[in-house]
Amino acid sequence: MRIIISGGGTGGHIYPAITLIRAIQEKNSAVEFLYVGTRRGLEADIVPKEGIPFRVVDIRGFKRSLSLANLGRAAAALAGVVKAMELVRSFRPDAAIGTGGYVCGPTLLAASLLGVPTLIQEQNVVPGITNRLLAKFVTRVAVGTPEAAVHFPRDKVVVTGNPIRREVMSASREEALASFHFDPAKKMVLVSGGSQGARSINRAMIGVIAHYVAHPEVQILHVTGRGDYEKTLGEIRAAGIDLAAAGIDLAAAGNIVVRPYLYDMPQALAAADLAVFRAGALGIAELTARGVPAVLVPYPYAAANHQEQNARAMARAEAAQMILDKDLTAERLLSVLAELLHEESRLKRMGENSRALGRPQAAEEIAALVLAMTEGRKA
Repeated sequence: MRIIISGGGTGGHIYPAITLIRAIQEKNSAVEFLYVGTRRGLEADIVPKEGIPFRVVDIRGFKRSLSLANLGRAAAALAGVVKAMELVRSFRPDAAIGTGGYVCGPTLLAASLLGVPTLIQEQNVVPGITNRLLAKFVTRVAVGTPEAAVHFPRDKVVVTGNPIRREVMSASREEALASFHFDPAKKMVLVSGGSQGARSINRAMIGVIAHYVAHPEVQILHVTGRGDYEKTLGEIRAAGIDLAAAGIDLAAAGNIVVRPYLYDMPQALAAADLAVFRAGALGIAELTARGVPAVLVPYPYAAANHQEQNARAMARAEAAQMILDKDLTAERLLSVLAELLHEESRLKRMGENSRALGRPQAAEEIAALVLAMTEGRKA
């Protein structure tokens, strides 16, 4: 059996695809995979390192205006479909999966036109334009939230949740706290703006860190993103904070730990009592699987403002509080954190509401859908 999978641009599209590959392999170890992405996306680096065969279809998203650039991109999109048709004919897949990003368009369209059973996985509350268009052609649509289901044909859509890494559920809280030298008797706040970091969150955290250096009853793990790490440390120093005294640095001995990047985010999630995150679908899926209450700061420039819609859905369920990026200040963030950390019953209730939204078995459910689509096909 052969399966093509396509998802690109950001980790939010790539890691769910890799998770689905692993879930399908557990059900059928004989399946061959081909990952289709772009040269410019993170997938070109990440996927080959996972040992997954990788091929390229070059395509870029369209600007939201009439322009000469869009004419060139339209021509590239047409060429992308032709290239994808060649890949599908050559690989002869039994199924095709798309997890988001513009590269899914030509890949899933080509597979559909050639009669290959296809599935798209929509992670956000508000679907992107690529998946809305593909929904007319594909066999099945697996959505991460009930709110997203209304945007797709009833006879195709299934609410599965979003696929998360197995390590998210297997990580131990005790081991995680020990690895960061944190005290299990104290609250721990995990702060992350995603793999690239978030300037606005990092900037707001300067004042938060300045406050909690003098209040060691709260522990903070702040992941800045590699590109913003040195700048954030410089701003902490400029705020008059003694890094060594505060335990900020490689030794990570105090109540404040600042890191440029975490290779083991599942471990950090296991240790967290509260999180400050962007509102990407993958991050929210991992938070809810663990039942971690959150303060969500949606990225304001996300396509179709989908991060704000994701955050609002969490806030309606009383699993998170939302602060819009334009309203984010050190004072506002500190006020919200202090309020939640001091209201034990509220924090516990938010955690329970978060866990109720979690779908930790999503990858297994989607894998079963994909394999069911292939039944009856000729080898």
